[in-house]
Amino acid sequence: MASPDDREESIFETLRRQDDAEAQAAKANLVSEKERVLYAKEQARLKELIGTNSTLPCTVSGIRITGAHHTRNAFLKRIISPIFKANQDRPYTLSEIIQETSIAIDKLRQHDIFHPHFGIFLEKPSQTNSTSTPTDIAIHLSLKEKPRLLLKTGTDVGNSEGSAYGNVLLRNIFGGAETLNFNAALGTRTRSAYQATFQTPILANPYFISEIGGLASSTQKPWASHEEVTKEAWAKVRWLARGGKHEVGYSGAWRQLTGLAHDASPTVRGDAGDSVKSSITYTLTNDQRDYPLLPEKGLYSKTSLELAGWGPLQGDVSFGKAEIEGQGAIPIPVPGIKGRSGVSFTTGVRAGLLYPLPIGFDSKPAPSRLNDRFQLGGPTDVRGFRIGGLGPRDGSDAVGGDVYAAGSANLLFPLPRVGVERPLRFQAFVNGGRLLAWKKWQVEKDQSENARPLRKSVAETITEIGNGLPSLAAGIGLVYAHPVARFELNFSLPLVIRKGEDARKGLQFGVGINML
Repeated sequence: MASPDDREESIFETLRRQDDAEAQAAKANLVSEKERVLYAKEQARLKELIGTNSTLPCTVSGIRITGAHHTRNAFLKRIISPIFKANQDRPYTLSEIIQETSIAIDKLRQHDIFHPHFGIFLEKPSQTNSTSTPTDIAIHLSLKEKPRLLLKTGTDVGNSEGSAYGNVLLRNIFGGAETLNFNAALGTRTRSAYQATFQTPILANPYFISEIGGLASSTQKPWASHEEVTKEAWAKVRWLARGGKHEVGYSGAWRQLTGLAHDASPTVRGDAGDSVKSSITYTLTNDQRDYPLLPEKGLYSKTSLELAGWGPLQGDVSFGKAEIEGQGAIPIPVPGIKGRSGVSFTTGVRAGLLYPLPIGFDSKPAPSRLNDRFQLGGPTDVRGFRIGGLGPRDGSDAVGGDVYAAGSANLLFPLPRVGVERPLRFQAFVNGGRLLAWKKWQVEKDQSENARPLRKSVAETITEIGNGLPSLAAGIGLVYAHPVARFELNFSLPLVIRKGEDARKGLQFGVGINML
C-alpha cells in the first residue's frame, strides 16, 4: 500500500511531466516558427537577389540531372537542349536562364513521370577549372521519378449502373515517357469492358502524343432491347496548338447487336447482327474554364467530325457525322460578400448531325444504323428524362435519331456553412432538347411517292427542330465535383413531353465528366 508521501510524490511527478510536455511542445512550436521565418527571409532574399541581378550576363556551362534513373539520356537531352541553343547567339541574362529552365521543367512535369516538386540549383563552376569564365553558371536539376507500376481497383455507381474496375498503369516503359494502360470493368449494364492503350510522346514533346489502343466490350442497352458487343482498334495523334487540343485518328470496329429482348421492335431486329465500321475522326477541344467539373468562369468548346465507310474506308456503314458542344460560366457577385461568392451561372449547348453516304465507291447513300445514331436524354445531358428518353421510338424502344440539339441553364450556389472552397453546390436548372430522324427519303427513283430526296429531307428535318418548344424539364439538386468525375443528385420535373417520350419525374442520380 502506497504511503501518503508516495502518493504526493506521484502527483508532483505527474504535474512535472505535464509541465515538461507543455514546455517541449512550446519549444517545438518556437523552433518551427523560427524555421518558417528564416525560410520566408531566405525566399525574400533570393527574390531580391534575382531581381537585382536579373540583367547580369550569364552563360550556361553545363546542366546536371540527378534522380532520373530509368529515363533515357537522349530523351532528357532533347528537352534541355533549347537552353543551350538559345545561349549560342548571345550571353543569357540571369532572368532568361531561369525562364528557359522553367520551360524545360514544365515539359518534364507534363510527361507525368516525375514527382511535381523539382529541385533547381544554379551553381558557379569551380574556379580551378581553366575553361570556366566569370559569367559561367551550371544548372543542377534534382528529380524524383514516380513509381513505374500503378495498380488501382474500385467501384462506380451512376447512370443506372454499378460496376467494379481494375487498372494497371506502366509508366516510362522504355525511358521516354511511354505509358501502357490496361483497364478492365464488370458491371450491371456494361457486362464487361477491356481496354489497352499505349502512348508515347513524339520528339519528347508532352504536347505531341501518339496512341494506339484496343477495346473489347459487351454492353446492355435496355432502352433499345438489345446488347451490343464491340471489338475495336485505333491509332491517334494529339497535339496542342494555339486554337486548342487537336486529335486525328483512325478506328476500325466490329459491332454486333445481339441478346434481343422477346419484345424487341422491328427496327431493332432489322439492325441486329454484325456490322463493320471503318472511320477517320478529328476533334478540336478548347477548354478555358477555371475548373472543368464545376466551372465558375470561362468558356469551353468541342468540335468532333467523323467520316465512315466512304471511298477507300469501306466497311458496311457509311456516313458523315458532326457534333459541336459549348459551355460558358460566369461568376455572380453577391452584395456584402467580398471576393469570390461561389455563385455562378452556367449555360451549355450541344448539337449533332449524321448524314448518310454511299458505302465505298457506290453511288447510293446507305441508311444509318441503330449503332451510329444519336441518343438523347438521361442524367448527364437532358435531365428529367430517362436514358434515350427523347427522340424517335419504335414501340417501347428508343431507336435514336440523325440530328439533335440540346441546351441547359444552371444556377449554382454554395451551401450554408460549407463554404465556397469545397466543391459542393446546390443547383437549379432548366434543360431541354430535340432529337429527330430524317424524314423518309428515297434511294431509288421508283420508290414511294411520299419519299423525298435526301438533301430535301435533311433541310426539312433541321427546320422541324426549331418548330415549337423543345422537350423541357426543370429541377433542383446537389452537385459534387470529385477529382475524377462530377456527381449530381437532382429532383426533376418534366415540363414539355412529346408523344412517346420517356420522362422521369423525381430523383435522378448521375455521374459524368462533361455534363450538359
